[in-house]
Amino acid sequence: MDTAGELLDDTHYELGPAARLRVAVPAVASRVAAELRRQLITGKWVPGMRLNEPTIAEELGVSRNTLREAFAELSAERLVIRLPNRGVFVAAPGADDLRDFYTVRRAIEVTAVRNGGSAERIAAIQEAVAHGKTAAKARDKERLADANLGFHRAIVEMAESQRLNTLMNQVLAEMRLFFFKEPVNVEFYSRYVEDNAKIAKALADGRFEEAATLLAAYLDRSEQHLFEIYDAS
Repeated sequence: MDTAGELLDDTHYELGPAARLRVAVPAVASRVAAELRRQLITGKWVPGMRLNEPTIAEELGVSRNTLREAFAELSAERLVIRLPNRGVFVAAPGADDLRDFYTVRRAIEVTAVRNGGSAERIAAIQEAVAHGKTAAKARDKERLADANLGFHRAIVEMAESQRLNTLMNQVLAEMRLFFFKEPVNVEFYSRYVEDNAKIAKALADGRFEEAATLLAAYLDRSEQHLFEIYDAS
């Protein structure tokens, strides 16, 4: 076998210790970032809060270098910011960020709805609607918020694109930070439960263009409502 063949055959090629470390550290850091992302969007830390690196590293059982790698990943997603000589802070989205959230959401969600999706994907959207209705009856704001996020994630998942799913998750995570900064009440979410149901019904009936029109109007109203909350704070 020639040299090129040997390089392509993994039975003849092993990573050295330094290379294995370079591969392993980012993998661990990504898992740490996923856990930190989960804690951020569930409200463990509020926007503007300074994150204590030694404490978090100890809680997660990782080195501070690995934690910094995770922070760098979250910083790229605009979930945290690092200030020189001050540390890492939870991001506090403002009006410009909110406007940008909706620009991205219109581009992703409305297109996904217009193109439709498989019966399985549409069933997931209907399931999210059902969860939302149950939460609305119980006036459970947290479950309503989770059901609404699930509805919008399921919409994007119709596109069958992992890159779009990742982008949407980042946008929704940033929006959750906005909600923690500018709290909304149960009525904010409840008013959209029936809108979600109408969109899901149109999708189930194959009326994709109508569903896209409904969703575009929905996003316009949602953006306006959030700006009213932001301006009043």
